[in-house]
Amino acid sequence: MKWVEIEIITTEEASDAICEMLSQLGADGIAVCDPLEIKRIIDDPDSLAYADDGFVDSLGSDVTIHAYFAEFDDGIRLGAKEEEYENPEGVGTIYGNIATGSKSLEETIALLEERLSAIGEFLPVGNGKVSYKYVKDEDWENEWKKDYHAFDVSEHVMIAPSWEKESVADAIAAGKKVVFLDPGSAFGTGTHETTSMCAEFIDEHMTTDDTVLDVGCGSGILSIICSKLGAKSVEACDIDRLAVDVAIENCKENNVEVDCYTGELKDAKKEGYSLIIANIVAEIIAGIAPLVPDKLLPGGRFITSGIIDHKKEIALTACQAAGLKLIEEKQKGDWHAYYFEKEA
Repeated sequence: MKWVEIEIITTEEASDAICEMLSQLGADGIAVCDPLEIKRIIDDPDSLAYADDGFVDSLGSDVTIHAYFAEFDDGIRLGAKEEEYENPEGVGTIYGNIATGSKSLEETIALLEERLSAIGEFLPVGNGKVSYKYVKDEDWENEWKKDYHAFDVSEHVMIAPSWEKESVADAIAAGKKVVFLDPGSAFGTGTHETTSMCAEFIDEHMTTDDTVLDVGCGSGILSIICSKLGAKSVEACDIDRLAVDVAIENCKENNVEVDCYTGELKDAKKEGYSLIIANIVAEIIAGIAPLVPDKLLPGGRFITSGIIDHKKEIALTACQAAGLKLIEEKQKGDWHAYYFEKEA
């Protein structure tokens, strides 16, 4: 067996979608280097991060994604690791059908280029260059970890990889809520603007009396944040079984109680929630918007993001047409997040 490192040069806007696509194709590790995110951390007046003059500019603006695949004698094995995860309605079908079986390296590269082209129909993929190299068996596992460090995702919440538990001990002692989340799981690790804006809304508006539903939970990051901040109860659902299992493991890792299950908004277990969160994409948000008020208690709130600039009217119009009142909007780069309320 050999390890292949696939490198994709892309944009911030498309990086999350590409990471999810790579995960569905069976990547054993995924790492993202985002110069703009590094710059935001360094420029944050509350951050202790430091870089020499010219360092960030030297990184350019392209996002670099590295994915690691195992290559066997019969080729690179693609698809979910277990048959039960080959969900035909899962996230892997958004930008193309889930691939299974073994393919040669050349066929794999061609498939990746095809999937990138499909993603490019919805999001700007930028350079979109795909390249590869082989890495030593003993090196690959640590190679994809080198770009990940603890960072603040909101005022009171920090995201940290599991290998930095000792380094964030002081932050925990100071009252910071730390979510431990490893990037290799994909489905959202907190570095994207849409996740951070949702986290900020949660930090600012959620209370310990809230009953929360996280729709399209992905890695479970937003559900874990809600639980860490003391929500009364938290449910998390996703149409992708693999994402749900990742969320369950992440909840265990963080010692929080979140009810994770496979399903959509219509499958929610309670009659009503005081807070619903959906960090998905504009078209899906528009599709579920008419159902949101029925699932909210009187005076309930709806936090949503995953909305790129040129599609914001799709989501905003649908939510307002459903009777949700816009209270606050956030924008980071080309992405938008909204905080709505249902009339009491």
